[in-house]
Amino acid sequence: MSLRDFTTWRVGGPAQWFSEPGSATEFIQRASWAVSEGLAFRCIGAGSNLLIADEGLPGLTLCSRRLQGSVLDVAEGWVEAEAGEPIPTLARKAARGGLRGLEWSVGIPGTVGGAVVMNAGAQGGCTAEWLHSVRVIDPAKPADPFTLLASDLDFAYRHSRLQEEPLLVLAARFRLEPGHDPATVIARTSANLQSRTSTQPYQQPSCGSVFRNPEPEKAGRLIETLGLKGLRVGDAQVSPLHANFIVNLGDARASDIDRLIAMVRERVFEARGIVLHPEVKRLGFEEGSGGGLP
Repeated sequence: MSLRDFTTWRVGGPAQWFSEPGSATEFIQRASWAVSEGLAFRCIGAGSNLLIADEGLPGLTLCSRRLQGSVLDVAEGWVEAEAGEPIPTLARKAARGGLRGLEWSVGIPGTVGGAVVMNAGAQGGCTAEWLHSVRVIDPAKPADPFTLLASDLDFAYRHSRLQEEPLLVLAARFRLEPGHDPATVIARTSANLQSRTSTQPYQQPSCGSVFRNPEPEKAGRLIETLGLKGLRVGDAQVSPLHANFIVNLGDARASDIDRLIAMVRERVFEARGIVLHPEVKRLGFEEGSGGGLP
């Protein structure tokens, strides 16, 4: 099974084993099977912020994007969503219910699970502000899911504890602000989406923002001021529209994108002494590859 169709960059090699469970029960069953077979396994969602090597991945790759569904308590502001629910879909549902809090997320090309892991953010908002708790499994004991509170996740800018521990998200619970005029929240949500789609290359395969912002600097601005818009390796290109995006012009390979990321980091470091840290998670690459910067 080729994984290129399961990433927003449209690159990546085959999975040795692949499964797309339709429920949390199926997800746990497949994970338990991998443990019983002694196979390594990992979970992917919408495939954004993800670069899978051209050689593919050993073991079992679980895709959570069929784990969709949400329940909204519009009176109290509670929202429960499965890990594969697209975060833009959840934002629109919340807006229609007059729930304020997720308007910033409408343009993020990811799932609820991915948003929790990455502490995804945009337009001045982020996941950590509104998350209450998350349901996870430990790959060593997949049959025993458990709950972690948001305060347990060590949230920071584009970071959570889940990036360092091999815990897999099944569902998340948010506490939003109820009682707002739905038309007002919908309008704000739509305006955020318009802002993003007009300034970012949404019509081309990309992973979203490649680099974290080295505050107070902005990664895109740093890259642009060095004249790196349009820089290419094969069919991987630094977007001429937004310099913190790398787009696939059609036939890019994961190795092209990986090399282009390394080139941009090297040039920024040489010119400004700033180390750009990728938001992108690399799977299947040899340790130490991807350039010499930390």
